[in-house]
Amino acid sequence: MAKLDQTDLKILAILQEDASLPVAEIAAQVNLSQTPCWRRIQKLEADGVITRRVVLVNPEKIGVGLTIFVDIQTNDHSREWLSRFAQVTRDMPEVMDVYRMAGDVDYMLRIAVSSMSDYDDFYRRLISAVPLKNVTSRIAMERVKGSTAYPIKLGEGDGSGSTKT
Repeated sequence: MAKLDQTDLKILAILQEDASLPVAEIAAQVNLSQTPCWRRIQKLEADGVITRRVVLVNPEKIGVGLTIFVDIQTNDHSREWLSRFAQVTRDMPEVMDVYRMAGDVDYMLRIAVSSMSDYDDFYRRLISAVPLKNVTSRIAMERVKGSTAYPIKLGEGDGSGSTKT
């Protein structure tokens, strides 16, 4: 794990909110000159702390505003089954996230589709592609909070004394 100081954490908090900011503006916010700030960002990328820079899209505006959470139980916990399941879900563009879970559910998926009929098509493709014990779907009625920024605990010396999200 990369050793991150308070300046690195401040840079990460800023970039999680707006990765399109010019380096000069980020540098000013963290009290660095432009070149050292740019070098820190490059190091954070090289160390794998920053994995990608992306554009966030409003799902309703592109016609995939229906979010469904899918709980999956399986009887097969073999490496081969997991490999097949992982490949199948990677190849399905509707699948936004896949988590292996602890507890009574083995996997949880977050699906983005435009309609229930699109979800039904997805469901049929999924159950025909890999053997599953049980599939439970939960339809999101409203997104109350959504964030892509991980909470970053900033130290006492930053002036805020709180977590930046």
